[in-house]
Amino acid sequence: MKKIRYGIIGFGGFAEQSILPAMRKSGNSELVAIQKRSLEQAKKKAQEYSIPLYFDSVDSLVGSPEIDAVFIVSSNAQHHRETLAAAHKGKHVLVEKPMSVTFPEAEEMVAACEKANVKFMVAHMVRFSPAIRRVKEIVSSGMLGEISYARSEFYYNAAYSRRRWIRDRKEAGGGPWFDIGVHCLDTMRFVLDADVTRVTGLMRNETSDTTESTSIVGVEMSGRILGTIYTSFETGHRNSLLEIIGSKGVVRIRNFTLSNCTPTVVTETADNGDIQKVTEEEITVPDLYTLEISHFSDCILNNTQPVISSESSLHNQFILGKALALVNEK
Repeated sequence: MKKIRYGIIGFGGFAEQSILPAMRKSGNSELVAIQKRSLEQAKKKAQEYSIPLYFDSVDSLVGSPEIDAVFIVSSNAQHHRETLAAAHKGKHVLVEKPMSVTFPEAEEMVAACEKANVKFMVAHMVRFSPAIRRVKEIVSSGMLGEISYARSEFYYNAAYSRRRWIRDRKEAGGGPWFDIGVHCLDTMRFVLDADVTRVTGLMRNETSDTTESTSIVGVEMSGRILGTIYTSFETGHRNSLLEIIGSKGVVRIRNFTLSNCTPTVVTETADNGDIQKVTEEEITVPDLYTLEISHFSDCILNNTQPVISSESSLHNQFILGKALALVNEK
């Protein structure tokens, strides 16, 4: 079976722990190259994991004829330049979320890949979760009645993150709103099949040099569905939640962003103003990174379009920036 040959740009702790093993579990993908800013460190990691090629330059990696596609996992501010460099050399681009730090840059990334006729996808791996797809199925079935509200929470203590740039406004663009709020935003939109029509927000501990540490963003979506997204870097533990409320019931799931786990999808349906039935479904979620990588490779091999469209990812980026701009105007 033919495999897509990947190079990872920005090979750090996240790529080492999550992306590398995911690629090795994928049946149609293989990791052949990595890039780090230090050539010595790149060589060390390449030897440790038996990776054939290593580079300290993005331009050198994307210029290699041994590579078909790149997975960009560098700091957010680097995604734009690195995507353009890869597209210029005819490499397909899978890029970590958020796709960029500004909407104009995101537009240029999409345009560059379209011009070069290469595939482009933002790595919203939560969309591949069978648990989230079950939530979407429940919502679409009409079981919950008319949907009026959705909420999502995602928080963790960023003091323990190995990404030293995560609070740097220049490198990150935004704080938890950009880093994990984008998961909440994209998953809500996916489950509800909706776009955001209006946005507002509140953010805490933001300075000219550092990102916000906690955010609450309110949205109005297609169908006049209201929603809130709470994200934070300053909590004692890690947790995530998605809840959809309708006129006939509620569905919720905790830890909706995790791989290799068995979350519970809880559905409560009501009649005459009271809960009549509670259903709990335990759904096994495999490695979501393997699913997204395998899907992207399949799109390259069969010349099909990724299920996560560029248009949808651009919409996410626009809303990310819109909320941040509204807060900064206050």
